[in-house]
Amino acid sequence: MSNMVGRLLTAVVLSFPFALSAQAAGPKTPSDTILRLPELNVTATRTPRSTFNTPQPVTVIDSTTIRRSMANNAADLLRMTPGVDVIGVGPNQTRISIRGQRGHRILLLEDGVRLNNSRRQQDFGEIPSLVGVNDLERVEVVRGPSSVLYGTDAIGGVLNMVTGRAPAGKTGTAVQGRVGYRYSGVGDLQEGSGSVTGNLGAFGFSLGAQYRDAGSYTAPSGTFGNIRLANTTRVEDSGVQDENYRAEIGYGRSGTDRVYLRYTRYLASDAGFGFVDPLALGDSSGSRIRLFFPNQDVERISVGYQNYSPGVSFADRVDVTLYTMLNQRDFSQDIVVPLGPTARLTSGGNNFTNTRTNGFRLEAAKGVGRHVLTYGADFFRDATDSRDSSVTTVTGFGPPSSSVNTLPTVPRATYRSVGFFVQDEWRLLPRVDLVLGGRYQRVTAKTLPTEGLSDPLANSSDNALVGAANLGVAVTPELRLVGSVGRAFRSANLIERFFDGAAEGSGVQIPNPDLDPETSFNIDGGFKYARGVFYAEGFYFRNEISDGIRAAVTGDEVNGQPVFQNVNVEKLRETGIEMLADVRLLSGIRFGGSYTHFNSTNVSDDGSPVGDGFSTKLTGQVGYRDPQDRFSAGYEIRYIGTRKDVAITGSPVGDELPSFTVSNLRGSVQFLQTTGTTHRIDIALNNVFDVLYAEFPNAGFFRPEPGRQLSVSYSLGF
Repeated sequence: MSNMVGRLLTAVVLSFPFALSAQAAGPKTPSDTILRLPELNVTATRTPRSTFNTPQPVTVIDSTTIRRSMANNAADLLRMTPGVDVIGVGPNQTRISIRGQRGHRILLLEDGVRLNNSRRQQDFGEIPSLVGVNDLERVEVVRGPSSVLYGTDAIGGVLNMVTGRAPAGKTGTAVQGRVGYRYSGVGDLQEGSGSVTGNLGAFGFSLGAQYRDAGSYTAPSGTFGNIRLANTTRVEDSGVQDENYRAEIGYGRSGTDRVYLRYTRYLASDAGFGFVDPLALGDSSGSRIRLFFPNQDVERISVGYQNYSPGVSFADRVDVTLYTMLNQRDFSQDIVVPLGPTARLTSGGNNFTNTRTNGFRLEAAKGVGRHVLTYGADFFRDATDSRDSSVTTVTGFGPPSSSVNTLPTVPRATYRSVGFFVQDEWRLLPRVDLVLGGRYQRVTAKTLPTEGLSDPLANSSDNALVGAANLGVAVTPELRLVGSVGRAFRSANLIERFFDGAAEGSGVQIPNPDLDPETSFNIDGGFKYARGVFYAEGFYFRNEISDGIRAAVTGDEVNGQPVFQNVNVEKLRETGIEMLADVRLLSGIRFGGSYTHFNSTNVSDDGSPVGDGFSTKLTGQVGYRDPQDRFSAGYEIRYIGTRKDVAITGSPVGDELPSFTVSNLRGSVQFLQTTGTTHRIDIALNNVFDVLYAEFPNAGFFRPEPGRQLSVSYSLGF
């Protein structure tokens, strides 16, 4: 307990010594206003554009929304966003799905630099929690493929977490910051955070820290499909203890160029996928699946240079980033499989993975007449090694029989990617914009000599050539028609190519180094309308993935268990409609809503459903915000419709996923405002009606969401 309090105090008071000097700095410009301002994004085209003028489906979550949400990570911020689903439970393990694609089919970025890890499982991908929610200045989501600019993995969409940076290149001296504390009834979560940003002339700095301690939360009693919980029930392994740290220094000259050095670190312990005691679900067979991360430690150092007036003929802007990242994590599994009335198989295993990533991104832009050319190259190399140990015990057939295995399931390996891209933003006509782009990328995976393994070394590679075209037509100043078409790709990662061993109790998986990359062909069409305080958009999309990678039964058996191998067999088609409307009145009243409908088809096997997320989502929200920003209040509601064509077999929920409706209340008040200082309290009551439900991707391996809970946060801005 004393250790927890000490860390909380460290995070909260990190910036406090600067508060007195900040009092003399004068009032700051408000970061937001009641009036609708253009929401800028850079992820979609790599040049700053308003969402209205971006010829793609883009969602931007601004800093004000982030501060008031009291979210656990970037995934939590997107539950109300059209086209986005949430996977996983708890403050650490939640991730997103975009238009039915998840895991390594979604590219995770921090400030435009990839965070994906080639040693992660395909369906899960890396966690957004690597970036502390209190560090976020903006979250940008591109709904749809973006391989031209970002390469492999951006086959379903991109999540870019934009953080606060060191304000280099200014004059004078200024310091500002924020300290805060949050409590949530979800696992009695406690969070302390602090940040400070400032400049001393042309030198800028930015520091931040966050610490969280959350236990396992409880789900309410109730009914969800075939499941009935008579009492509140604990969702085991749904908590975490984690820490985020960042530090950046920079130097600039008159706003034209900037060089910076940045360090970030994420530490987490006692995080898991979450599970409910099978007895609470009516399963008395003694079965259990526990997937758990005892520790994760991620460090990254990056150095960058940006110049917006380089004085050379081939570029008006140059942006160079070099980075190195070390990602270490422990993974444990505890699986019990009944084999009969008194017999069972127990499997316990531990895996330690160490991945070192080195990479760079070189990007330049040049305006030529009615064209803006963006071009460059990127490279990264993952070098991984791991240690594995497992004990499998069979009981009920005479004396217990145990076997121990310490062979690595994935050999030491490297995963290397190099890509070249070019994009042309062309003002084709006064009211017509055309964005054309293409990329060539080569990915190479190679195994290395590994202790305990004597198999021949494998070397596999693939090449991809993709392109995209995005068209925007201003029918009127308020109405834009948008269309896009393009190809994207995803290369198989190291687990998909080289994994050899028990696959979490479901059988045995053997390697396939000859996998081809997954490719997609995507079409989008829609509109964006903005007039005064009103904004609306609507899109129809069709994304068809070919050579989809899926584990298929080979027909062989090992110790009575089936053998699987990843193969390129799936052809998947996702079609859907996304609609959004929002009104922000000058009086401070805001209301809006969204509608999403998906249809998932396994083209390669019509009789095999592929959906494990929602097919229909309807959201609504209404709120009031005092024009002087002294207080606010709001209500939001989210409805998820029934889904029948689900790819879940043997789920305790049943053959279809039932609909649910969940509501949240939010409010805030600012007080004791003085020159340069603001005190703020935010309050949220989530799951107001204490509904038992699970996000659909969490329903097969049933992990319900928390019951009704109160969250309160206090922050001091200076």
